[in-house]
Amino acid sequence: MGRRPAAVVVPSTLAAFAAIVLGATVGYAPAASAVTIPTGLAAPAAYGGREPVSYVAGSMGSQSAQAPAAATASRQDAMHQVVLPDVFAVAPGAITAAQLAKLRKLHYVRSLITVAGGAVGINGHTVQIVGVNTAQFQSWTPPQTAARQRIWTALARGGFVTTATVAKRLRLHHGTSYQVTGARQPKIVFGGSAVLGIPHVDAIVGSATSKRLGLLPQIGVLISAPGASLATLDAQVSRVLGDQTKFVSLRQQKVSSGQLPVDGKGTSGRPDSFLALFQDSAAMYCKGLSWTVLAAIGQIESADGQNEGPSSAGALGPMQFMPSTWARWGIDGFGETGPPNVMNPYDAVPSAAEYLCASGAANGPAGLSAAIFAYNHAQWYVNEVLALAQEYAREYG
Repeated sequence: MGRRPAAVVVPSTLAAFAAIVLGATVGYAPAASAVTIPTGLAAPAAYGGREPVSYVAGSMGSQSAQAPAAATASRQDAMHQVVLPDVFAVAPGAITAAQLAKLRKLHYVRSLITVAGGAVGINGHTVQIVGVNTAQFQSWTPPQTAARQRIWTALARGGFVTTATVAKRLRLHHGTSYQVTGARQPKIVFGGSAVLGIPHVDAIVGSATSKRLGLLPQIGVLISAPGASLATLDAQVSRVLGDQTKFVSLRQQKVSSGQLPVDGKGTSGRPDSFLALFQDSAAMYCKGLSWTVLAAIGQIESADGQNEGPSSAGALGPMQFMPSTWARWGIDGFGETGPPNVMNPYDAVPSAAEYLCASGAANGPAGLSAAIFAYNHAQWYVNEVLALAQEYAREYG
C-alpha cells in the first residue's frame, strides 16, 4: 500500500486557521510592498501648459523628442506601491460584505484586504496556508518578494509558494508537482519560496487554487491603520468581527531613523524615474537627507503621483503640499522654468527636500524625526515614514 496522505485539519472549522495567530510574537515587523507605478499621462492642464510628466512602468520623462518612446521596468528604475500592514486579524467565521464595509469605515483604517485560510498536508507535514487575490496581496508583501515576478507568475498559474524554512523542511523542489491535501487532494506545482510577511503563515496560493483546496473564504483580514494605537484598533475590529477575533501585530514597535542610505545621485542627468528623482532630489537639494525618506513620503502621500488630491484638507500634488506651505517653499527643480508647480514632480520632490532640510532633516536621527513631524504633525506619520524608508533601504539601498 502507498503511504496515506498526511493528516490535516480540514478547513471546515476555524481551529486550523486560528493556529496561525495563536502564540504569535507581537511586534513582528514584516516588510511590505509592490507594484510598479501605473502607466498613464498626466493632463497637460495640470502643469499650467508646461510639458506633462509621463509614467511608463515606473519611469518618468517629459514628452519631448529626447524622451525615449518606452521605458523598461526593472529593480533599478521602478518604485513599488507599498502597504505597511498594522494588524492581521482572524475572524470567528467568514467575514461578510457588511462587516467589510464597517471595517473600511473605521476612523483610522486606510486599507485592508481579506484572505482565505486553512491547514493542508504536503509531503507528510501540516502547513498553514492562505489564499489571496495575488494582484492585491503583492502590495502587502516585502519589497524583495513583490519584485520576484517568477513567484507571482507561478501563483497566477495555480501554483503554491512557501517560506524558505518550509521549503527546506518539506524538501520541495521548484517546478515539481505535489499532492496538497485539503478538502480535496489536487496536485499543485511548487512555485518557489519567499518571505511572506505574516507570522505563522507557511504558504500562499491564488484565489482559484484556494477554492480547489476548500480553504475558508474571507476568514482573515490584513489592515493598515497607521494612526491608531494597536489597542484601539483591536477593540474597533473586535466590535465588528466578534470577541473571538484573534490578532497579530505586524507593526514595528521601535522604528530607527538611522542607517538609511544618504550618498550618491540616481542619475547623471535629468531623472527619468521616481527612484532617480528621489535620489537626485536628496543629493542636490538636501545633503545628508536619505532619498528613502522622500520615497516614503511620496508613497504615503500620493502613491507616487497616483492620488494628487486635493485631499480633504486641501493638500495637492505628488508630495501633498498645503497651498500656504507651497507658497513659501515651492521651487523650480531640475531646470524647470516658470512659477513652481505643486502638481509637477520635478518641482514638488525637490521642494519637499528643501522643506525637510530647513526643518533639520540632515541633522542626525533626532533632526530627521523632527523634520518628518513638521511635514505632518503626527507621531504615527513619523513612524510610518521611517518604517517605509527602511523597507526601501533594504530593497534599493
